[in-house]
Amino acid sequence: MRALVCGVSGQDGAYLAQLLLSKGYEVWGTSRDAQATPFDNLRLLGIKDRVKLVSMASNDFRSVLTTLKRSDPDEVYFLSGQSSVGLSFEQPVETLESITLGTLNLLEATRFLEKPIKLYHASSSECFGDVGTMPANEDMPFRPRSPYGVAKASAHWLVANYREAYGLFACNGILFNHESPLRPPRFVTRKIIATACRIAKGSKEKLELGRLNIVRDWGWSLEYVDAMWRMLQQEKADDFIIATGEANSLEDFVRCTFDLLGLNWHDHVVSNSEFFRPTDLFWSQGCSDKAEKILGWRALSKMKDVIRMMIEEENSRAI
Repeated sequence: MRALVCGVSGQDGAYLAQLLLSKGYEVWGTSRDAQATPFDNLRLLGIKDRVKLVSMASNDFRSVLTTLKRSDPDEVYFLSGQSSVGLSFEQPVETLESITLGTLNLLEATRFLEKPIKLYHASSSECFGDVGTMPANEDMPFRPRSPYGVAKASAHWLVANYREAYGLFACNGILFNHESPLRPPRFVTRKIIATACRIAKGSKEKLELGRLNIVRDWGWSLEYVDAMWRMLQQEKADDFIIATGEANSLEDFVRCTFDLLGLNWHDHVVSNSEFFRPTDLFWSQGCSDKAEKILGWRALSKMKDVIRMMIEEENSRAI
């Protein structure tokens, strides 16, 4: 089996490449400029030399088509595109172009080649917007509240449309928040872990965050990439929510982090309005019953487990 992972340098792309290699796949991975990208995550996992790396600009149809022809994959995992909700407010055009146009180009190129390629598209819990305190399921309507969410919702429906109109094997994985030590420092979970670990070692800095009352469903990235793979092993393409089903506030995440380090978070954390987004989701929680029933997948790691593993890795890196 041969797989093409678009966006292999990111958190999910790196862990997915590692998983596929362990299953005997030949893995190809893309980045906008493979010659200049350091692929630090692949290096950290010790697999950079085992992945065939190619340059691909997802917003360029010719680039996408050429990459598909060159790699000739059985499975394609489209994880690339602007990945920060906060940054999408500052770069809305780039966000919509890289996500929505990138997805369309991949779908159209696959249709053009007329080969039995199975496609996975990284949809997002951000598509739902605010749904109150009810866990979202696959039948819940989308009401996105950020340029990132709008882009992901548009790409999601493109995948569904091409699946129905042209018979493509194309799946949407509607993933809720999932974290790991491979998260870039700009993501709030990694920021919290890294700062708290420095404070525990004597740093006098303060951890500055935005709203602490937002509620999220945090899982472990390594488990979520397994769900991606399982979706493409089914006889019929479908869409699945991947989540833990557990809801915690950002304050809970902060408190748990500092508790595990033997500190009182109130002494080290401040809420700064400069980090508030123009609009934000106050509650985001998923129900993955469908994934458990059909894929045999369920989350084994919840928020406290995720925090513990991230702290362990953060401290080991600092040694």
